[in-house]
Amino acid sequence: MLEKVLIANRGEIALRILRACKELGIKTVAVHSTADRELMHLALADESVCIGPAQATNSYLHIPSIIAAAEVTGATAIHPGYGFLAENADFAEQVEKSGFAFVGPRADTIRLMGDKVSAKDAMIKAGVPVVPGSDGPLPEDEDEALRIAREVGYPVIIKAAGGGGGRGMRVVHKEEDLIKSAKLTRTEAGAAFGNPMVYLEKFLGNPRHVEVQVLSDGQGNAIHLGDRDCSLQRRHQKVLEEAPAPYIDEKARAEVLQRCVDACVEIGYRGAGTFEFLYEDGRFYFIEMNTRVQVEHPVTEMVTGIDIVKEMLSIAAGNKLSYTQKDVVIRGHALECRINAEDPKTFMPSPGKVKHFHAPGGNGIRVDSHLYSGYAVPPNYDSLIGKVIAYGNSRDEALARMRNALEEIVVDGIKTNVPLHRDLVRDEGFCKGGVNIHYLEKKLGMDKH
Repeated sequence: MLEKVLIANRGEIALRILRACKELGIKTVAVHSTADRELMHLALADESVCIGPAQATNSYLHIPSIIAAAEVTGATAIHPGYGFLAENADFAEQVEKSGFAFVGPRADTIRLMGDKVSAKDAMIKAGVPVVPGSDGPLPEDEDEALRIAREVGYPVIIKAAGGGGGRGMRVVHKEEDLIKSAKLTRTEAGAAFGNPMVYLEKFLGNPRHVEVQVLSDGQGNAIHLGDRDCSLQRRHQKVLEEAPAPYIDEKARAEVLQRCVDACVEIGYRGAGTFEFLYEDGRFYFIEMNTRVQVEHPVTEMVTGIDIVKEMLSIAAGNKLSYTQKDVVIRGHALECRINAEDPKTFMPSPGKVKHFHAPGGNGIRVDSHLYSGYAVPPNYDSLIGKVIAYGNSRDEALARMRNALEEIVVDGIKTNVPLHRDLVRDEGFCKGGVNIHYLEKKLGMDKH
């Protein structure tokens, strides 16, 4: 097993990684910015190092500072968590060149899956179903671009190859708007991502967002841990997730799960990863792969009993997978509500001091949060302050437990989106299951479709 892991992250995921390390008897190094001296996991880590000022670009995103902290403390591995440098291939490369184990995929895999065009090509080769589209970059030749769009059928969506987080996308409903939209997206993509390449796909009107969790050791062994539904989204940001995804065609599900496992073996994937799909009319369409641990990994852990973070650490130490596919049994249902420090109506961030924090409890309830009474939420980072996870033998039982948990949680001193979640877990459409990705925005009166 790894001797000492530097946790190159903050907040709830840093605490989650630290707990897994402690369970495995691994020493821990916590790094932090000057704004994060009060983080809970700093007091629990074996060592902590300040890596720079509050701005993420000079601390959590500053590769030399993180490598230096690993060298000074004698760490043997670095876990990037999610966000920040987690999917930065240059970071993964420099970590390994500097003699540390990177708890995640190899740099070339991150590059392959980070570019949406090369990722789609890799999935087509591996037999994973993809959204019909330009099968590579959209040609700058106008006639050729128009021909492809006609073949795919309107509406289409133009996406930046290097984009993400809902940015660098433009829906085109009519042929006369295609060329102008492609030029605009290329310009925006070049400015925002340093890569002007765009591609075209069929725009699916009312899909669901369903993803597949995988674990692979990079030594020819891979398994899936079932799927999750992440369709409740606002501005392409997930709000509430569940596992398994309800009302999915079982034949289509079984096939896509196996294809994802095959793809991991095909690309030599190492670590935990997630294949993201749009699901419409009983069919799956690959959109991207996240080459890291996901915010919503706890719902999968609850229904499988498998600790994804511990398995990531074991794989990074060079071990083969601890599980075979036969060991994976999906039992019951789990839901996760992302708790953000934000106004529940305007969604404006709400940093500040937490006067009182009370975590909910009871059978089947898990809370992943770095909050404590007296903690000051800084204004410099993402507003996620915790996750409430509810498990039940059935979806209805998980929902009932989540309703109770959301009534019990207390976060005084700052605004949170808990009122939104209390509404969502009583929403008639959501409670029935299987809502599409536009459902929440329609509910909030933000829908543009």
